[in-house]
Amino acid sequence: QVQVVESGGGSVQAGGSLRLSCRCSGMIFSIKTMGWYRQAPGKERDMVALLTRDGDTTYADSMKGRFTISGDTAQKMVYLQMSDLRPDDTAVYYCMCIARDSGPWYTHWGKGTLVTVSA
Repeated sequence: QVQVVESGGGSVQAGGSLRLSCRCSGMIFSIKTMGWYRQAPGKERDMVALLTRDGDTTYADSMKGRFTISGDTAQKMVYLQMSDLRPDDTAVYYCMCIARDSGPWYTHWGKGTLVTVSA
């Protein structure tokens, strides 16, 4: 059993900043990727940023320069520093980790944390 727990969401005015945190825990032998997705009302869930166990990062184009992913997959922690937030960043932000115990890799999701950006 793997648990993914996010924290740090909230409400902020446009131009402000927030930092999200996420921990994966439970029956985990190894994690190869952790990251963040988001889902705005009425839209699909989209990738925000990913961090691999090698330290490589990937960002969605609209987040480059404003969002920074950091963390340590060995410590099972990932963070998302969000700056210069815009109203269209309003969404539920989901943390994910691709992990395995002794079997195959599985993608595990958190329940999400709401970020609301007001104009």
